[in-house]
Amino acid sequence: MSDIKSLVLPLTEASVRTLRAGDLVTLNGDITITAGLPTHRRIVEYMEAGRPLPIDITEDTLFHLGSYSEETDGRFDVLYMNPTTSTRFNSLMPGLIRHYRLRMVGGKGGLDMASTAAMKEVGCVYLSFLGGGCALLSDAIVSVVAVAWDDLISHYRLVRLRVADLGPLVVGIDSHGNSIFEQCSRTAEERLPEIVKALDEGRARRTV
Repeated sequence: MSDIKSLVLPLTEASVRTLRAGDLVTLNGDITITAGLPTHRRIVEYMEAGRPLPIDITEDTLFHLGSYSEETDGRFDVLYMNPTTSTRFNSLMPGLIRHYRLRMVGGKGGLDMASTAAMKEVGCVYLSFLGGGCALLSDAIVSVVAVAWDDLISHYRLVRLRVADLGPLVVGIDSHGNSIFEQCSRTAEERLPEIVKALDEGRARRTV
């Protein structure tokens, strides 16, 4: 098993570019999360209007993590978090990555080649979070640092969390254009004729 790299946030571009697809990492510091498509669209609206975001993500993180939260006497607590599918945001992420020069994005399922190209340009990696691993991920939450846009349901708000040893997470796409997701897709396509042939042969044997 590969060594797990413990990263302290925020990271510089130079530090990000040392990471390679397939690396295992843990995160320590502050991260920004949201699971909302409406939230991403609002970020784009702020970006296009030249307005500063209530939580600055410039050269920082934006992770596709949903959360279950509760508010008591004005206190906002994140009880657990879990990744959501990043491909839902494919059309928006290249612009966000370039404009805010994001250093880390992530969730589950990866992003498309347009996002990979943007990540290569600015020095950004995609981190793959364990789907269904909310207990492990939630244990890393130290505190809630900031919450923005309370007109949205808590799952969709822009939330800044302090985490300790969040992970292990897999570098699914690195800042050099290497994508585990694309590699897996190519391998599956290359093996498809072999798989179909084996299935056909199996069916033929059963009908004899």
